Amino acid sequence: MIDENGNSLGIMNTYDAISTAFSRGLDLVEIAPKSKPPVCKITDFGKYTYEKQKREKLSKKNQSVMAVKEIRFNANTDKHDTEFKCKHIRQFLLDGHKVKASVVYKGRMITHPEIGQKLMNEVLDKLKDIGKIESPPKMEGKMLITYLVPDKAKIASLKDKGITPTANIPAEVKSADVKEKIQEKTELKHETN
Repeated sequence: MIDENGNSLGIMNTYDAISTAFSRGLDLVEIAPKSKPPVCKITDFGKYTYEKQKREKLSKKNQSVMAVKEIRFNANTDKHDTEFKCKHIRQFLLDGHKVKASVVYKGRMITHPEIGQKLMNEVLDKLKDIGKIESPPKMEGKMLITYLVPDKAKIASLKDKGITPTANIPAEVKSADVKEKIQEKTELKHETN
């Protein structure tokens, strides 16, 4: 038995424990009923239930809920569409979501499953820097399915190095592309004037 200050009062029979709690004007609450002997505490029952609810609410608040997002590819999805969908998967992983990537075979495409497997391998290669494969790609009916989860260690290490995980293209390539586009626009302006 434990008193209201947290001090151990030793092993008591039930009647003595109840009378001790009653004499102090408090309640006897069983805290660990499965232990041998059961552990009881002298406390105010209303205060005890309030604190218990408060702890449960705080633990739920700190829990992170991982939603499953799904992105579907066709077996003959174009390169640009694949990159576009990979950016979405990348953002989902950065947001902390689990992603279900699936390649759908329509009609007679199922006779050439290697095409979809190649596409799935390309997608997984593009995302290996921030995600890890939870389950390897496997066929379920006419779909090739895999699950990706965010690799928090890899994401943190990339952020520590100053690399933004959302960018696939190196900064020097981007700046060169931007310079070219600006130069093309200025040339077009001069030609029209």
